[in-house]
Amino acid sequence: MPQRRARPTSKNGWTGRPGGTGRKSGWRRTPAPPPPPAPEPPRSATDAPPSEPSDAGSVVQAALYRDGVRVSAPDTLADTFRELREQPSGMAWIGLARPTEAELLSLAAEFDLHPLAVEDAMEAHQRPKLERYGDTLFVVLSAARYLDTPEEVDFGELHVFVGPDFVITVRHGAAPDLSAVRQRMEETPELLKLGPEAVLYAILDAVVDGYAPVVAGVQTDIDEIETEVFRGDPAVSRRIYELSREMVEFQRATRPLVGMLHSLMAGFAKYGTDEELQRYLRDVADHVTHTSERVDGFRQALTDILTVNATLVTQQQNAEMRALAEAGFEQNEEIKKISSWAAILFAPTLVGTIYGMNFEDMPELGWSFGYPFAISLMGVVCVSLYFIFKRRDWL
Repeated sequence: MPQRRARPTSKNGWTGRPGGTGRKSGWRRTPAPPPPPAPEPPRSATDAPPSEPSDAGSVVQAALYRDGVRVSAPDTLADTFRELREQPSGMAWIGLARPTEAELLSLAAEFDLHPLAVEDAMEAHQRPKLERYGDTLFVVLSAARYLDTPEEVDFGELHVFVGPDFVITVRHGAAPDLSAVRQRMEETPELLKLGPEAVLYAILDAVVDGYAPVVAGVQTDIDEIETEVFRGDPAVSRRIYELSREMVEFQRATRPLVGMLHSLMAGFAKYGTDEELQRYLRDVADHVTHTSERVDGFRQALTDILTVNATLVTQQQNAEMRALAEAGFEQNEEIKKISSWAAILFAPTLVGTIYGMNFEDMPELGWSFGYPFAISLMGVVCVSLYFIFKRRDWL
């Protein structure tokens, strides 16, 4: 990343970039007090590193460093700007979580941040990207963490402005834990004294390292899903779908990061990046490439599992339909038998019912062969119906 270069300033203290939004001179800052946010409890230069807030408040954490050592921790943005002007060889590291518009605008005015980058930081919901505006880098990262209890992946968004003498982080979400990054860098002053590029490396490394527990958690989920699929769990389809959506989001977080790191590595020679820092960044690039490949594998595995689950569900439905059809066929056969016997028994019942009526004038009542004739008629009808139903396989 280029070192600070003095530029000719206009009457109002801004550089002569077209459109009147040029970077202030690195050596001559024009005081422009921004509206201060709510004050924080005082901290001394020897206090523990300030932790990045995880709640929804617009809390500012800031510190100034010189030669890799923290020299002060201003309470407000205005104090940070003032002290940085008084220490031209220092570096400011400002961390914000869900900041207010006034805070971002004050930072934009002080460090001449590009309006498009500031707008992205305000709105959030950006895809990971790396853009350069003059001597300022704007990096959007998507962090992730695995939540054990609900067994799901939670994503957070991080915006990083990296200039010659400042690093500004704007965090939307609970991940990553930037307090750990700050503590790590303060414990390794030889790395921190390399400047804002080293801080950017540490942030990238923390984001990429945060992917490892997510990968492990997702792998466990996929193993459980495979077991549930072959066990025939009816709720597994929904779980596959939800995890597939998370993997799409995870892919959007990791895949652009590979290209971003390659772009940074391509600028090593142009911007004179320290050789040790180059090695660190290459290591991060290797890790994110490996993670991206694992995520691609997860998506393919989930697609295959979903296909297998659909096949098993279809087979189960076919078996159930076949069982229902067989049961219906058997029931139909029973109905035919019952109907056949009912028809056979209906003939003698009909004859017996007619001759059982109490009438004196009825045919064949006085005939001596009337009774044998009636019995024979019922027998002939029954036998005839039996053979008819037997020929049709109803009996």
